[in-house]
Amino acid sequence: MDYSSLKSGTDIRGIASSLGGKEVNLTNEAVYDITAAFVSWYVNKFSAKPSDLLIAVGHDSRITGEEISKNVKQAIVNAGATVLDCALASTPAMFMTTVDLHADAAIQITASHHPFDRNGLKFFTRNGGLDSSDINEIVELANNGEEIISNCAGVTVEVNFMAIYAARLRRMICEAVGKGEAEKPLANYKIVVDAGNGAGGFYAKRVLEPLGADITGSQFLEPDGMFPNHIPNPENEQAMASICKAVKDNNADLGLIFDTDVDRAGCVGSDGEEINRNRLIALAAHIAVEGRKGAYIVTDSVTSDGLKKFIETDLGGVHYRYRRGYKNVINKAIELKAEGKDCPLAIETSGHAALEENYFLDDGAYLVTKIVIELAKGTDINKLLETLEQPLEAKEIRFNIKADDFKSYGLKVIEELEEYAKTVEGYTIADDNREGIRVSTPNGWFLLRLSVHDPVMPMNFESNVEGGVQKDIDALKEFFKTFTELDISAMD
Repeated sequence: MDYSSLKSGTDIRGIASSLGGKEVNLTNEAVYDITAAFVSWYVNKFSAKPSDLLIAVGHDSRITGEEISKNVKQAIVNAGATVLDCALASTPAMFMTTVDLHADAAIQITASHHPFDRNGLKFFTRNGGLDSSDINEIVELANNGEEIISNCAGVTVEVNFMAIYAARLRRMICEAVGKGEAEKPLANYKIVVDAGNGAGGFYAKRVLEPLGADITGSQFLEPDGMFPNHIPNPENEQAMASICKAVKDNNADLGLIFDTDVDRAGCVGSDGEEINRNRLIALAAHIAVEGRKGAYIVTDSVTSDGLKKFIETDLGGVHYRYRRGYKNVINKAIELKAEGKDCPLAIETSGHAALEENYFLDDGAYLVTKIVIELAKGTDINKLLETLEQPLEAKEIRFNIKADDFKSYGLKVIEELEEYAKTVEGYTIADDNREGIRVSTPNGWFLLRLSVHDPVMPMNFESNVEGGVQKDIDALKEFFKTFTELDISAMD
């Protein structure tokens, strides 16, 4: 089998269960072969001796997690390396095994927020998560049957790492507010957690409750890989409505929601209003920039004009818009830091937030811990966001590209839209955009970009004028009609 189809950006992902009615392509054989290829890749890249390697393995709550874990561990043991079996774990925690347990590498079995029948593999070294080019190399090795077989099999050691990881988050809170665990620094607060039946239930039980927080009203904390209550995804409307309702029903001070593997999070203020996307970025930026004038905040390209104003005018930071894709955003922040720029935060609107102080690791639990610390210090979180200007309207439409060479065609559309925008009165092309084309209009702004992997062109609109989004869409229809290989039905 050619495993190239299982590559998804910086991860391996596929259909792992037939219960959804689809043919399984992330088979036991595929999992074994790709894991064996990862070990070979690591040994070659870092000139390592297989018998010296410690590789941590964990999985989220998906129904196929334990079965996949068996095959991952078998491939590692066959290579002569030692497995640190962390069982149910969050994705960020798996990276932290390279810090706290001195693991050489880690593998998390997850497919993030995707449907229950999906699963995948996410790889870490001590340098962080792998890049797309690394995954390409591993897939090529797997296709070639690359494997290390040791004369002396490795061993598996069970580790309750989530207890260690949770203790680290508790220490963060205690140190920040100047109280010990026994003093219950969260005793005066009610915080509800929605784990969506993913791996995030530990946060309520092992972080908040031991510090005295009232977690009454927390929901879906028990792992259930069928995700019976809602999609575990802070971007999902039903999921956010659920946690907003829980905050209101329980008169909570704060609501927290995680995706399946806890590398993303969202939150809800005491008023029951969601703090997500632009509002979450603004809150994270406020925490990160505090006292650091001129600090760079890297976000993806679809953030609002109001957020830029908040970061640069209210916080005194620099808003650096970059390409979509959490790994793109993180890598750009690391690059800016290497250039000598102060860059404390990289964050995507989907909720992936990576702080410099935390190894530029996108960690939903770490982010919400920073927010809980603000609450414990007596900060009125709702008030922090009062000056953030929110758009009256926002919409995303998606154009399918029918041309065989979709990338060239998409780039041609963007190029011609840029030339067209120069001729339209009231249009201003953004000078700080680094993906596609972003244009300010009398009604608001729009951004057209090309998907990295798929024949799709997403287009985002925002407006502070009632009906402004539709006006901008209507004004562009004649332009887009000239592209016969572009399906523009979404404009109607």
